[in-house]
Amino acid sequence: MRLALFEPDIAQNAGTMMRLAACLGLSVDLIEPCGFIGDAKFRRSAMDYLDRLDLVRHRSWAAFQATRLERPAPGRLILLTTRGAERHVDARFMPDDTLLVGRESAGVPDAVHRAADLRLRIPMQPGLRSINVALAAAMVVGEALRQTDLFAEGPAS
Repeated sequence: MRLALFEPDIAQNAGTMMRLAACLGLSVDLIEPCGFIGDAKFRRSAMDYLDRLDLVRHRSWAAFQATRLERPAPGRLILLTTRGAERHVDARFMPDDTLLVGRESAGVPDAVHRAADLRLRIPMQPGLRSINVALAAAMVVGEALRQTDLFAEGPAS
């Protein structure tokens, strides 16, 4: 399973999602532009987990799509969006899915929205816009890993 970040624009959120992915054993696709990889806020939120992360940087959406579709089993592209028709808890996840989150400030363009195989939303109280992108990613990643039994096996507590 993979987590893809579309043109992230808040360093702390990107760092948090990359730390999440490193801890849970997910690969990350970073779809650029993204100008804060060396930023202190980004490094602080990602901490020393970046060294343990399988990170692939793509110079654009087109480059990401080309790379993804070249994989032997590219899996589905699942977009987390407030415009999704299906609730994340009703979706059936598969181990080769790529979960895509959009920019905090603007989501994803319509072309990216249309390219997704599945568009999921997290149910929220009426009148509220959205959940922080890193929190939304964590909620959906947790459900996807629970369903697919992909949780990394670590030492017993």
